[in-house]
Amino acid sequence: MKINFDSKKILVIEDQAIIRETIKHILYSLGARHIVEAGTGINGIVEMRRVHFDIVLCDYNLGDGKNGQQILEEAKHFKLLPFDAIFIMITVEQSKNMVLSALDCKPDDYLIKPFNRIQLSTRIERCIARKTYLSSVEREIDIGNIYQAIQNCEKLLQQGDKNTHLHILKIRAELAILISDFKAAQKIYQEILQERDIPWARLGLIVIVFMEGHYEKAVESLIQFIDQYPMMLEAYDWLAKSYAALGNDEDALVALNQAVDLSPQAILRQQRLALLADKAENNEVAKKAYKAAVHLGKHSVHGSSRDFSGLAKAHLKSNSADDALKILNDMNKVFLNDPDSRVRAAILEIEIQQAKNNGVVAQKPYEKAFKLNEQFGKQISRELRLEIAKIAHLSGDSDVVDEILADLIKTNIDDKHFIAEVEKMCSTFISDNYAASLISRIKQELIDINNTGVSFFKEGRIEDALAVFENAIEKMPNNRTVTLNMLKIIIHDLKTSRPDPEKTMHAQSCINKAIQIGVPHDLLGGIQQELDKIKYTTVG
Repeated sequence: MKINFDSKKILVIEDQAIIRETIKHILYSLGARHIVEAGTGINGIVEMRRVHFDIVLCDYNLGDGKNGQQILEEAKHFKLLPFDAIFIMITVEQSKNMVLSALDCKPDDYLIKPFNRIQLSTRIERCIARKTYLSSVEREIDIGNIYQAIQNCEKLLQQGDKNTHLHILKIRAELAILISDFKAAQKIYQEILQERDIPWARLGLIVIVFMEGHYEKAVESLIQFIDQYPMMLEAYDWLAKSYAALGNDEDALVALNQAVDLSPQAILRQQRLALLADKAENNEVAKKAYKAAVHLGKHSVHGSSRDFSGLAKAHLKSNSADDALKILNDMNKVFLNDPDSRVRAAILEIEIQQAKNNGVVAQKPYEKAFKLNEQFGKQISRELRLEIAKIAHLSGDSDVVDEILADLIKTNIDDKHFIAEVEKMCSTFISDNYAASLISRIKQELIDINNTGVSFFKEGRIEDALAVFENAIEKMPNNRTVTLNMLKIIIHDLKTSRPDPEKTMHAQSCINKAIQIGVPHDLLGGIQQELDKIKYTTVG
């Protein structure tokens, strides 16, 4: 596919001026006219915030500051690149760690220095051709319309393009897993493997085994898979998840550590390793991983005060309260106005002063934590609110405990793992029956809400029924049952009233949200089909 380089906006991120000039010279020789250069990662991000580029060529090693991996992470996180833009990573090294790190952040392609005009133009043309062909799918994924993306995949597959067939099948299977349509994904992977033994298709089948809850089988299959494909980092991640699901944190830790050894620059994996090591009470591994996350976080969009706090607590466990206090001070300098960070700092200060036997001094951060809870409430992460509930119980403030825990349970009732954390905290610090009683009460409240809404619906009071569920969703945005019942009423309203594009768009956004909170395909697929019929009738 010949590219009209004259129409493309291109960003070159490279810290060495001579190499920047060389790349620009090649691009000019290809017909490019709109080229912007950046000598640092920060400047690269600034340019991407200013202009929507079609092509980004980014060196992996950029000296001090952000590296190429961190630039791509930030660009994806803030959607600084259009869905059809391409990002090519450039590296000078061919070492295993460097190549794996470059691939770990999933650029569209990567190039090894030195490269020539033909190599660069070939890579760019190949990437743009693929992005152009997949634009109808990528556009829908970008805005969260997963079912429409699936339909567009099917249309492309019917065209029978042999060059893109496998890639589209891969996307189609991954989208099926995203909506919990495991039968469709399994069928796709099996059909691929009947023709060719492709590692990602084999791994896809194992992921389905995990998603269906067969964790022991997933572990067995993943061990065999890693033995055959030891460089496939995602397999280690899934092995760690499988071990963790079985309650085997030590083996999960070993699996995740292996992935970190292969690709040490991935901050999200370092953070997961740190949290898992904490849970497994392996303080040395936790300390090392938190330290790595703090270091990587200096230039990463994923840097978090949680990494500082975790590192400080690891020092506290090693009886190094002074080191913990230094880390707290560093954390306060880096994270100034973020509500989570301010709460986390107050809680950490309590623990440090208690470790120093400064009970009186610890009273001030106690008061600060409660005031921040009053000020920010639900803006604070659920894990930190659970910590505040624990502190409130220890200080005898039962009203705050009841208020926080009731809200956390109500909002996260469908999240089994988090509810288990709530139950564990309650049984450790309050009583065995406290959480069970609260959960039972809240489940009854949800039943009453659903019964009221359904009753209004049966009486033909559609607006009243919708008001009940919309009010419930405002308080419990992640509740699957409430979301599903509201969707059914919205679809009924659309089918029995005049065509309304605004209501149709609202229905689609509700379906997209339902996918995000984990409503499975067998409950959601039929609703999407009904909405598609309404859309078709409206257009027709």
